[in-house]
Amino acid sequence: MKTDKNTVIGFVLLGILFFAYFWYSSKQQNELLAMKQKQEDSIRRVQAASIKPGDTTLARLDSLKRDSATRLSAAGDFTTAAIGTEQLVSVENELMIVTFTNKGGQVKTVQLKKYKSGNGTPVLLSGSSELGYGINTSANQSSLSSNLFFTASAVAKNADGSQTLNFSLAAANGENIVHQYIIKPNEYMMDWNVSMTGADKLLSQGALNIQWKTATFQNEKTATYERQMSNICFSEGDNFDYISAKNERKFEKPVQWLSVVQQFFNTTLIAKNSFNGGQIQWARKTDSSNTLATADANLQMKLPVAASVSVPFQLYYGPSDYNILKKEAPEMDKIVNLGRDMYSFVRPINKYIIMPVFDFFAGFIKNYGWVILLLTLFIRLVTSWLTYSSYLSGAKMKVLRPELDALKKKFGSDQQGFAMEQMKLFREAGVNPLGGCIPALLQIPIFFALYSFFNSNIALRGQSFLWSPDLSTYDSIAHLPFTIPAFGDHVSLFTITAVATSFLISIYNMAMTPTQDNPALKYMPYIFPFMLLFIFNRLPSALTWYYTVSNLITLGLQFVIQNYIINHDKILAKIDEKRKAPKTKSKWQERYEQMTESQKKIQDLKNKTQNKK
Repeated sequence: MKTDKNTVIGFVLLGILFFAYFWYSSKQQNELLAMKQKQEDSIRRVQAASIKPGDTTLARLDSLKRDSATRLSAAGDFTTAAIGTEQLVSVENELMIVTFTNKGGQVKTVQLKKYKSGNGTPVLLSGSSELGYGINTSANQSSLSSNLFFTASAVAKNADGSQTLNFSLAAANGENIVHQYIIKPNEYMMDWNVSMTGADKLLSQGALNIQWKTATFQNEKTATYERQMSNICFSEGDNFDYISAKNERKFEKPVQWLSVVQQFFNTTLIAKNSFNGGQIQWARKTDSSNTLATADANLQMKLPVAASVSVPFQLYYGPSDYNILKKEAPEMDKIVNLGRDMYSFVRPINKYIIMPVFDFFAGFIKNYGWVILLLTLFIRLVTSWLTYSSYLSGAKMKVLRPELDALKKKFGSDQQGFAMEQMKLFREAGVNPLGGCIPALLQIPIFFALYSFFNSNIALRGQSFLWSPDLSTYDSIAHLPFTIPAFGDHVSLFTITAVATSFLISIYNMAMTPTQDNPALKYMPYIFPFMLLFIFNRLPSALTWYYTVSNLITLGLQFVIQNYIINHDKILAKIDEKRKAPKTKSKWQERYEQMTESQKKIQDLKNKTQNKK
């Protein structure tokens, strides 16, 4: 693309949009971090100071005794469930191994069979979680179900291939609670049915208050970037929404589901009959541990005041795979971030163009690096008319270069006079001065769409290509003993190739265009690739590989179009024909010329006034 003044403006706008996008994506992890760290440190200091070093054993025994007494008191009529020994039961299907605990009759951990974490161990979800609800254990006592010990049944295998596990909790007065879990074959979603006998006594006015406390842990290469990609998603009033920079949300409308999301995995609680309301508090961790974030949700559901009730829930523990999630519950596919908020305009591009084309190539090519190459070729083919239009505009500007140079000499420092004559020259020649930058700006949505797509596409996770062991994260060829601000502590080779090819394009463009008088405009094409070095170094290698291929295609197209397709003599002949043809001014041209002429008159008046003095 020819680098005239307007093309440089396009580059500047492109750079501003890039920084705005990455700032918006990364600022969420920096908000409130310092304050939360201070709070956590203060709590630790207070707790540590409250126990003398010599009394730790005695204090621990006293604490256990007090805890047991408290549990017995809170258990009321469920005294046999107050104290017990934790027992684990594992149920597995083709996709996961679910480990249940009798304490609370709940899920303890879920191991995903088809996925490995960044250190090679199996991906584990729900490693630190409590999911329960409050019940009236007697006339004046209450307890959380997650604090009581249930009795587990044997795992039953059903005719349809599913497996059922029941946890029961019985009181001396006949009240009874059953947690039924149904694990289906080849599914990450399980059913969780809560049945109560004596519900009119167990629940106050039919109010079921679910309490869900959970934490997410690192599964990717770096916890820092995985924290940045983490968030809370939910469906409120049958509409998708999420929080990322904020740390709490109060639900004013019915909630269909709530999901704690990592970069490529999520844990989701679904209420088939919807929650009536509630709230969630969520915070990213700020330390160097492998904990990503913590979430504390309180969700309310109003049930009929009856002796027996049954409440259907579902639990999803699995990958954030678009094709899987769109079948699970309405709006769950939007957990996969294909474009949100001010960048939601790229979601249709991903959904209806990028994803289908990517999946088509992946259907017969196993290596995803080559799939990305073919996807790049497809995108460049579709946008080739923009590329040709840009180069043609640059060729016209090149033909007019001698006349522009002559005008610069004629008007010297009179910028207003030069601008008027330049516009007149463009109009006579039929040249659009914005023709070089508009195509570049129109391709910005494609880049943003691919940024979202490559960051959220779990199919790229763990896929190696050339020197990159994982296309879903950066490829590191060197680890630095220090951290460079905005760059990181590593060197990504695909980032180097993307930046190097961008420099080659800039050098080629500068060689084909006249020297700029403004030093800022002269060196901007070189500054932009340098900016990319800091932007790209932490991004997925799939994106930097795409950018490298796209730049190589650009260099090839520039050479072929400029040397074998565009005929500069014909362009000059057409410009001469345009000059001879009758001219009509657009309203924009008329307003621009009027404005320029007014500014020139004001400048002339100022010059005359200064000369008189």
